[in-house]
Amino acid sequence: MRIAVLALGSRGDTQPCVALGQELAGRGHEVTVVASHRYAPLVTSPLTMAPLSVDPAAIVESEEGRAWLRSGPLGFVRGLRTVVEPLAEKLVLEVDAACKGAELVLAPALGAFGRHLSERYGMRHVLLHFQPSEPTRCFPNPLIPVRTLGATANRASYLLLERLAWAVLGRLADRLRAGVLGLPALKGDPFTLDRAERVPVLCGVSPLVVPRPPDWPGHVHLTGYWRLAGGGLPGDLEDFLQAGPPPVYVGFGSMAVTPRLGEQVVEALRLAKVRAVVQGLEVRHSDDLVIVGEVPHDQLFSRMAAVVHHGGAGTTGTALTAGVPSVVCPFFADQPFWGRRVRELGAGPEPLPVRGLRAGALAGRLQHAVQKCREKSAQLGRRLAVENGVKNAADLIEQR
Repeated sequence: MRIAVLALGSRGDTQPCVALGQELAGRGHEVTVVASHRYAPLVTSPLTMAPLSVDPAAIVESEEGRAWLRSGPLGFVRGLRTVVEPLAEKLVLEVDAACKGAELVLAPALGAFGRHLSERYGMRHVLLHFQPSEPTRCFPNPLIPVRTLGATANRASYLLLERLAWAVLGRLADRLRAGVLGLPALKGDPFTLDRAERVPVLCGVSPLVVPRPPDWPGHVHLTGYWRLAGGGLPGDLEDFLQAGPPPVYVGFGSMAVTPRLGEQVVEALRLAKVRAVVQGLEVRHSDDLVIVGEVPHDQLFSRMAAVVHHGGAGTTGTALTAGVPSVVCPFFADQPFWGRRVRELGAGPEPLPVRGLRAGALAGRLQHAVQKCREKSAQLGRRLAVENGVKNAADLIEQR
């Protein structure tokens, strides 16, 4: 079967798509990964890469993109149009060209690329979720930064945010459907249409981390994480790791960070009396602190005493699988949700929102994580390590 996998996001979105693609290719399918050219090194034979000139990392690293990321949940949704619209026609053209020969497309829900391509070419589509995004009474949409709104409002929160997103993006989508794809306007929003047709949903999250809600329909599946094995660590980093006790990792992915945040982190590390591996912050190298660029987190985290991160879905899953405690410092979006899940699982302390991060509070949480969360983290990590999310997902794809 000819399969196109759309990885339309950051490295954290791309890696699980590549892992799923590798599993499918190993079963004899012809798999094309459609992703930013920046991530071409991740896509190796037998996968085929269809590089996109639109680079999400470059967008979020720009001044406009950083302001967008700081704008909060509603600002983020509104900013989708401001930041994405100038690039949208080129993106749609490139995705269309990459997928036109496929028999099946695996795509995220946002943007409804799977539905557009299915209508244009008659191919099947499957939705890929990286957080639990199907309506449920058990908890609100992960973009809502509270634990619960009550059963009825929890379920309604998903529909509200979907309609808000489509109110922002719908007109743009219909213009692109007409002007680029030659399709009529959608009759309704794609979320409702996909549910009505019971389009399969594969959520690359472990049920050990988020138990499957009992009110989810049968076409929505929690498969387990889609893990992509990384390579080795750089020699200078290996030397640092072997020169002393396990350090802590500090990094906030593609989030917009400030020099002040770096200062608070360095002071917290001093107060907690720990060595550290730091990624993406403006800090100085020292005997007890090493600065790294892109490194395979799956190889690094298992050698840490704790991991301080922003609570992105991918980073959270990697840290939990590594069996080490997390200190989650959420910025926005679904990150508070993952911070709460880490605390509820006993794999970390109360989340520390980055907006109020102070050195003393971070040092206290680091000490709590290392002293009180190691056993439960290790137990959960051992159970996650034997899950095979890509196998589960590929089995479901082949059953359809």
